[in-house]
Amino acid sequence: MTLAIVQARMGSKRLPGKALAPLGGQPMIWRQLERLKAARTLTRIVVATSCESGDDALAAWLVSQGQAVFRGAPSDLLDRFSRCAVSAGPTGHIVRIKGDAPFVDPRIIDEAVRMAVVSGADYVSNREPASYPRGLEVEVIAAPALMAAAAEPREVKARVSPTAFIRANPGRFSQASFSNARDLSALDWRVKTSADLAFARSIYGALYAADPGFGMADVLDIVGGRQDLAKLSYAA
Repeated sequence: MTLAIVQARMGSKRLPGKALAPLGGQPMIWRQLERLKAARTLTRIVVATSCESGDDALAAWLVSQGQAVFRGAPSDLLDRFSRCAVSAGPTGHIVRIKGDAPFVDPRIIDEAVRMAVVSGADYVSNREPASYPRGLEVEVIAAPALMAAAAEPREVKARVSPTAFIRANPGRFSQASFSNARDLSALDWRVKTSADLAFARSIYGALYAADPGFGMADVLDIVGGRQDLAKLSYAA
């Protein structure tokens, strides 16, 4: 099984409650889940949020929609991911997706998962060298590698990323990566501020009705033809 874990919370300092912020008539997290469901290599998708009361509304809404949810440690993401993977059942690979990425591209996810399967690498990503717009990052971790990392005795503050330990130890965990043909790393399509949300709403307004499965190339076409969106699409 290939399990996608979407890490999402309501407690953003710059844009509180963004996971449930409307995007094209549905909460942003739902639009992201729609896109993930289009990936051919994913067997199951679980949203991993925290056990804090501030995330009750997010968890309740997702459950009401039939979406699987796991609740775990607020800050220890490595623990949350490993426990989520165990609770999901026998898993070969875990795909990490962040909850501020409404443009996540299922085609890129499929490329990453296939590379992980073919290469046998413990960790596969398109993060390094950076070449995709921020918000289109994909990380695929072999389940044994994630469990080994979670078993390491470390302070909680060193566990804020579920993949940091694996990435920092290439001698112990085999790693592979892939890049985009064109360097687009200066673009930032994550939703972290109200301006980012306005950008996402403009793109969805232009593309979603005609093609709910629009991809990176479609967003680039829209951005290339509109100066107002072009300015918003770059990292601050």
